Amino acid sequence: MKDSSTAAVNMNMKAAKKERPARMRLESLKRNKLLYLMILPGVLYFIIFKYLPMGGLVIAFQDYQPYQGITGSPWVGFKHFIRLFTEPTFFMLLSNTLILFALNIVIFFPLPIILALMLNEVRHKLFKNAVQTIIYIPHFMSWVIIVSITYVFLTVDGGVFNEMLAALGLPKISFLTSPEWLRTVYIGQVIWKELGWSTIIYLAAITVVDTQLYEAAEMDGAGRLRKTWHVTLPAIRPVIITLLILKIGSTLDLGFEHMYLLLNSLNREVAEIFDTYIYTAGLKNGQLSFSTTVGLFKGLVGLILVMLSNRLAKKFGEDGVY
Repeated sequence: MKDSSTAAVNMNMKAAKKERPARMRLESLKRNKLLYLMILPGVLYFIIFKYLPMGGLVIAFQDYQPYQGITGSPWVGFKHFIRLFTEPTFFMLLSNTLILFALNIVIFFPLPIILALMLNEVRHKLFKNAVQTIIYIPHFMSWVIIVSITYVFLTVDGGVFNEMLAALGLPKISFLTSPEWLRTVYIGQVIWKELGWSTIIYLAAITVVDTQLYEAAEMDGAGRLRKTWHVTLPAIRPVIITLLILKIGSTLDLGFEHMYLLLNSLNREVAEIFDTYIYTAGLKNGQLSFSTTVGLFKGLVGLILVMLSNRLAKKFGEDGVY
């Protein structure tokens, strides 16, 4: 009897422990109901536009026909994956995408950090605000406008830059159709459009750095450069690592609109990437299952890279993304 009563007490204690967190969560939900209500639109957005559409990925394993639907289209297994990896264009797409991504990481990614550090050293508030406003503006312009302005400056027929070259007696350069200049033009446009906007997070991170650290460094004789190197950069390092991990996750996802506007028949060999190829195969040629396969491949690669880079960051003592 004693053993049975002890067992009953233990079971009641375990049940109480299980009920306690549930009760606490319910109380927290009631207490913070307005906060949960505020995040509801964001949650609904991700559920409706991000998670529910993932059910359509099954057509990557089908020979999908719109009039037959998902339930009526025949299953073909990994046929489209085999086609993707065996087509001659795969390595061209992969190399073009990786090269452009490398340019983003090596050239573009450090620039917002450097710009944020430079703006942090500006003491004239009016000048600092004016600079920030000017460099933020391109972010709010579409890629159509950015590429159009670039066309006005770089086109061979009447382009401002080429007219200057002609006035100096130099030959004109076909920036927009030459494969050699495509990547330079691409990364230049990315810097122009996104550099100012990308500094916002770093400037926000710098503002929360403890000022006592700067005072201590100054007492030790550190100048501005040493305070930046030994105080500011280590303080914002977690933010840098987090953004780098998220950037690595988009290795194969460079964006369709920008590259499609630069793409033409003369530079296709270096400009065609997975994003533009999905549009060509899926919408133009009607190969919906194959284009879904390419998109699924991109997503899986991004997921794997995020997990690996996050684990690597934790191995070196950083917090990571999760």
